Amino acid sequence: MEKLRLFLRTMKPDEQQIFALNCGTTINYLRKKISDRSSNLGVKICIEIENQSCGEVRCEDLRPDVNWSVIRNG
Repeated sequence: MEKLRLFLRTMKPDEQQIFALNCGTTINYLRKKISDRSSNLGVKICIEIENQSCGEVRCEDLRPDVNWSVIRNG
């Protein structure tokens, strides 16, 4: 989640909101997930974050507990 936090810090607030909307969520939801280390983002949002960040924030950075190689090599 640290990579997502750092990535969002490079954006202005309005850019953060647009990014979150393009990922199918809100910036407040992303901030909540970043600060609450006991909960995880859903797989779909992880994929959208990777897509919308052009690979700067990878699914593996967000959910290392998921075997992403199954999806990537599928």
